[in-house]
Amino acid sequence: MEAKVIGRNLELSTKQVVEIGSFIKGRKIINARNLLQKVLEKKVAVPYKKYNRDVGHKRGQIASGRFPENSSEAVIKLLNSLVANAEAKGMNENNLIINYFSASIGERRWHAGRYRGRKTKSTNVEIRAQEEVKEEKKEVKKEKQK
Repeated sequence: MEAKVIGRNLELSTKQVVEIGSFIKGRKIINARNLLQKVLEKKVAVPYKKYNRDVGHKRGQIASGRFPENSSEAVIKLLNSLVANAEAKGMNENNLIINYFSASIGERRWHAGRYRGRKTKSTNVEIRAQEEVKEEKKEVKKEKQK
């Protein structure tokens, strides 16, 4: 089974959300929320791998990175909604792993005020999670052919 959540036209930078997605994809939801909470506290930086032009280096094992606060808050809200959707389907929160994260450009509306020709940023975000399947290793004995 799979649970998903979709955020449409969120007023966020698409580039920041893409980097957050690559940072948390493949992790358990509990660990991803904790990491994003540490990003808000500026203890852990999100590594920028794709959109890293003119981005300074940060402390630790990463090269370039930043602390995208607004995007992190929005993704935490989406993860909380994803957990609620999964619990409604009868899935266990502790075993959920993020297996799909997509961020794309949303609707570009005109800026309010006197910013002539400027449009606002918006992003569509889709996150899917699946329960971790614990498989027992089966030993298959192969007979040697002589």
